[in-house]
Amino acid sequence: MAAKREKVGIIGSGLIGRSWSMLFAAADYDVCLYDIDEKQLSGAVQDIQKQLALLDKQGLLRGQLSADQQFKNISTTSDLSQCVENADYIQECVPERIELKTAVYSRIDPIIKDTCILASSASALLPSKLAANIQHKNRFIVVHPTNPPFYAPLVELVPSPWADSDIVPTTKSIMEKIRQVPVILKKEIDGFVLNRIQYAIFKESWRLIKDGVISVEGLDKVMSAGLGRRYAFMGPIETAYLNADGMYSYAERYAEMIQGIMATFREPDQFGGETLDQIQAEMEQLVPMDTLQERRKWRDRRLAALAQLQKKLNEEDI
Repeated sequence: MAAKREKVGIIGSGLIGRSWSMLFAAADYDVCLYDIDEKQLSGAVQDIQKQLALLDKQGLLRGQLSADQQFKNISTTSDLSQCVENADYIQECVPERIELKTAVYSRIDPIIKDTCILASSASALLPSKLAANIQHKNRFIVVHPTNPPFYAPLVELVPSPWADSDIVPTTKSIMEKIRQVPVILKKEIDGFVLNRIQYAIFKESWRLIKDGVISVEGLDKVMSAGLGRRYAFMGPIETAYLNADGMYSYAERYAEMIQGIMATFREPDQFGGETLDQIQAEMEQLVPMDTLQERRKWRDRRLAALAQLQKKLNEEDI
């Protein structure tokens, strides 16, 4: 008799929930995708099928299963109980509002198995706050993906303070099985790590645009054709390490310059007003609002192709 496939419940069928569904389906999990909105759920299924077909055509599918096999691994429901009953792993993907997320947990808490891992796709909400009032707080962990999860594999693992000892290693193993790249946070911090770094970049980008130093288009090119090219393969620490003869050499050469520039940084500005208007207007010239979906597809194709290139290069390095 064939071994029973593990069940994964995905709560929320937006862009994040769809990506998670595709990731688990590619690894041959039994995926049940839930949404309260039947129309949203129907649209999600159609979108997933189209994405899988396109990835298949481009030779960019994940895993060993065909696009049809992966699609058949995903079922849908508008019954929350049906989604989470007997699930071995649950990935909650509802909007980033603590009252909404905790309302979902209160509904599923009495239903889920005691061994189930309850994971949230929260981007900044701390697990100690999210899990504070549920019975299964010992099975709770934040598994924060990079958007879009299917094409950008990093996930941040942030356990609740009450998490059982098996939660982190088991979740890490699951993420590796579905070919994501997990990193473990040693302790809670607002915004976790990815968003703290992202917002630090955004803070200075905002200031440079507001002060008339550079255009929106020019700013984004600094990242896409400059820093981003390096950061696609290594982080800022290794970048510095390789740009000199190790970190001591880097500090000897650049510490005074770095500290001097850092001293010119200012406090965060209001996220709005004339600067927001300027950024929106310049972005609309580059990417009109009615082309956002096509531009997302453009982005995803390049992220998928980059993943294939990195896989090939990694295999050559072995």
